[in-house]
Amino acid sequence: MTQLECEALLFDLDGVLIDSHKCVMRHWEEWARQHGLKLDDVMKVAYGVRTVETMRMVAPHLDAEKEAERFAILELADTEGVVAMEGALPLLERLPKEAWGIVTSGSRKLALARLRSAGLPVPGVLVSGDDVRQGKPAPEPYLVGASRLGKPTQACLVIEDAPAGIEAARAAGMQVISVATTHSREELDCLVGVDRLSALHIQTRGEDDHRLVVQID
Repeated sequence: MTQLECEALLFDLDGVLIDSHKCVMRHWEEWARQHGLKLDDVMKVAYGVRTVETMRMVAPHLDAEKEAERFAILELADTEGVVAMEGALPLLERLPKEAWGIVTSGSRKLALARLRSAGLPVPGVLVSGDDVRQGKPAPEPYLVGASRLGKPTQACLVIEDAPAGIEAARAAGMQVISVATTHSREELDCLVGVDRLSALHIQTRGEDDHRLVVQID
């Protein structure tokens, strides 16, 4: 059994704590159809990346800012099929409130809507795509997350499902565990990986030692 230690956990949201795959695909499929794009080309770069940056990459001829604004309105109104990942709620309920946060490429409003739809708690630290100048795979989102938790970057452990998020966490100097929900383990290329979130078991070291011990099946 693999075991890692940290002072705080930073979770990606979609694909890690919540399953929003059907909802996400529904909106990207419609957007791609409207603009004569191939869905596969869009999804190759969309996971873990801010909507506006995805649009800049796959459709540089469009006004990405305006397109992203319209896209966000449609996404915010749709939480059909958004559910918690197996094991997400019990895992979060065992964590001290000051020892975890969420770092997502989506907007804060969208993150809150999806957390509520999935019945998951809202953390004290929630870093969204609105809070940074450079989204994943740049390290800024995770650096902001560590700062808001008041933890050194090397003391944070990140749980991610997308290559862009893993790259961001590594660039921030953090340990990473990949969850193979939206990509295969080979695609994620992460030293420590699991197939499902429920394979992670987390506990504190002791009464006077608040470090977290993460055991991996």
